[in-house]
Amino acid sequence: MTMNPQTLQIGPKSIEELEAFQQELDAIRDETRAQLGERDARYIRGILKLVRGTELAGRALLMFGWFPPTFILGAVLLGISKIIDNMELGHNVMHGQFNWMNDPRFHGDTFEWDNTCPKEEWRHSHNYVHHTYTNVIGKDRDFGYGLLRLSNDLRWSWLHPFQLLLTALLATFFELFVAIHDLQMDKVAIGRKKWSECRPQWLLVRAKIWRQVRKDYIAWPLVGALAAGLFFQSTQGAIDGALAVMAGNLIGNLMRNVWAWAIIFCGHFTERVYTFKRESIEGETKGQWYLRQILGSSNISGGSVLHLMSGNLSHQVEHHLFPDIPANRYIEMAPKVRAVCAKYGVPYNTGSFAAQLWTVFKRIARYSLPGGPQKAVHIEVESILPERA
Repeated sequence: MTMNPQTLQIGPKSIEELEAFQQELDAIRDETRAQLGERDARYIRGILKLVRGTELAGRALLMFGWFPPTFILGAVLLGISKIIDNMELGHNVMHGQFNWMNDPRFHGDTFEWDNTCPKEEWRHSHNYVHHTYTNVIGKDRDFGYGLLRLSNDLRWSWLHPFQLLLTALLATFFELFVAIHDLQMDKVAIGRKKWSECRPQWLLVRAKIWRQVRKDYIAWPLVGALAAGLFFQSTQGAIDGALAVMAGNLIGNLMRNVWAWAIIFCGHFTERVYTFKRESIEGETKGQWYLRQILGSSNISGGSVLHLMSGNLSHQVEHHLFPDIPANRYIEMAPKVRAVCAKYGVPYNTGSFAAQLWTVFKRIARYSLPGGPQKAVHIEVESILPERA
């Protein structure tokens, strides 16, 4: 591999090699798609039951108020339910991974998740923008979320020395940042976009946020107050019951926010992830798109619990290559993708959760200061370049 700030020579070195690289990845996708069936349908139906079961158990336990064993277990179970609903159910279903089932519960266009981000906004900002322009500077708004400087391509400003603090805020309130992400408020703040252009989107986002607030912090606490009031036969018991349910919902949402932030950042912003110039996608072939997806992604090694709780985004490389393939299949596809990468000399970025998260923090800290080594690159295939044709 040779690299300079302008050009990256990596992987396939000719049109013929690039086409073969593409065909081998296409074959992995086609083979997996042909195998989809009842096994996958049972899997996603089981996930829905798991989400509903853990939610019901968690909410039921929170009705016992502040009693430590039931309160802690209830909050944790509710957090687990929200994590799986967000990662393995909502994210994957909204990618259309299970549209072939023709089951309205699992159709990507109509599925509604337990999150403040409207499904319409998510499908545009994530499914279309991010997955089309992965790590292309100036095109992929998920790269830094309009808030963080994560490469030397982005101009340093007075805000960036506080990146670690901003990251903590982003993780804590991740669902809210995701909800307003597609509004492009950073452009409004610097005058590149008018607020009037954002208003229709904002009304949609505001309605979804209010729906979530009303459910978690008004409706369920009232149920808790009623249950505790009837059990303890006192006003104070009712108040304590409402506050315990409200606190349990807050803990569950914080668990989901921080976990989702950690998994997503480990999949996108580790030390060895590449960024790309806008020019690098002009006339981009499918093989080059595949190559960019691999170089712009990181996997997390681990066991079945990690894969479940991450929505199988522990296989971020495979997800970026095949976003509409059911994510439960990625664990089978990963060794085949890795073998193709090894054959064509393409780095396959993977590591433990702790190791990947550590490099994320290193990247955030490094680019909180001016400069930095990482610059966006072109992907060069030698025989495609005019001067070498």
